[in-house]
Amino acid sequence: MKVTVFGSGYVGLVTGVCLAEVGNDVVCIDVDQEKIDNLKKGIIPIYEPGLEALVIENQQAGRIRFTTDIQEAVSHGVFQFIAVGTPPDEDGAADLQYVLAVAKSIAENMTEYRIVVDKSTVPVGTADRVKEVMLQVQNERGANVDFDVVSNPEFLKEGAAITDFMKPDRIVVGTDNPRTAELLKALYAPFNRNHDRVIVMDIRSAELTKYAANAMLATKISFMNELANLAELLGADIEHVRTGIGSDSRIGYSFIYPGCGYGGSCFPKDVKALERTAKQVGYNAELLNAVENVNDRQKRVIITKVLQHYNGDVKGKVFALWGLAFKPKTDDMREAPSRVILEALINAGASIQAFDPEAMEEAKRIYGDKPGLSLAKTADEALQGANALIIVTEWKNFWSPDFDHIKNTLKDSVIFDGRNLYQPELLKKQGIAYYGIGRANN
Repeated sequence: MKVTVFGSGYVGLVTGVCLAEVGNDVVCIDVDQEKIDNLKKGIIPIYEPGLEALVIENQQAGRIRFTTDIQEAVSHGVFQFIAVGTPPDEDGAADLQYVLAVAKSIAENMTEYRIVVDKSTVPVGTADRVKEVMLQVQNERGANVDFDVVSNPEFLKEGAAITDFMKPDRIVVGTDNPRTAELLKALYAPFNRNHDRVIVMDIRSAELTKYAANAMLATKISFMNELANLAELLGADIEHVRTGIGSDSRIGYSFIYPGCGYGGSCFPKDVKALERTAKQVGYNAELLNAVENVNDRQKRVIITKVLQHYNGDVKGKVFALWGLAFKPKTDDMREAPSRVILEALINAGASIQAFDPEAMEEAKRIYGDKPGLSLAKTADEALQGANALIIVTEWKNFWSPDFDHIKNTLKDSVIFDGRNLYQPELLKKQGIAYYGIGRANN
């Protein structure tokens, strides 16, 4: 099948290359000429395990190509995927200007039937707005070309996006046209062979499903962080509590790991957008507001622990910081807890020596030559001359370090563990002061 994907960022690139991998003829279009030129050379704008190899392989096989030519892109595919950004406005609502601009471009250039697929995370009612824009453009053109608008939200985890697309839990298709549903089922058939993963529903329900999924996961995280803070005050260990409740099949172990808050491109933005959507229809979504507030507070828990340990004065202190990305297996630092922590400590007069296996270039792009921040080439280099270690991202290569080396290298022999990677009893025996999240021995 012929497929066009508007947007060559995270969602668009993964969508395009995975559809090409199973034999479709894919064109990815983006307005960023430099990005397109780099993609043609096999240079990927993001870090995602397995993505670079797939792009190069499918480009060499002629199954995917990259362009900035809108007319070429619209004329190519029956399926026109919209996978552009929906950044939050100042009030938290999703900004649809890029989605609607793509819809307008499709309507201006299409000469035959097209299926316009909203892949971007968009508020309920966006498909209606896309349809309105396209009909308006057609009226201005004096054209009457048939089209359908479909909601097909993505459920991709950064760090596992290729697997999520190739072996999905579910494929949600929101459409009012049975014929269109069958065409989408045919497109997704290669990913749907073991059992039927396609869930067809009305468009508005599909749009809400995406927000509901992310809001639910964010709620689980904030709930556990709330419990972790309570456990500390009660002298309990949240890791024991997590094991105790996770064994309940109704709860499960996923997304109940306490820590220093969630970040990334999805959860913070989507919780705010859904909360804003609720306000627009006159509903006060108190739980969503609480989820957001708890997460904002949780990003500062490590800062509080550091300041308490040093009696409120960190001027002149040097902190090694392991982990800049908001989660492992990505270089994404959007809304990352690391940013809140390092900025607060630098503002308090401390210095940060940071290391991340993948996010160093992103940190350079964000901070440049920020005073007080230096980027180390290795985790060990970050420790040199530091008073204490702060762990923010649970990369696997941070899980089993040489604690004797850490103790002998750090001036103050103290670890602030924002992801509960280590056992308090073990660190105590090693002679290292240890502060976790919700741990009894803090």
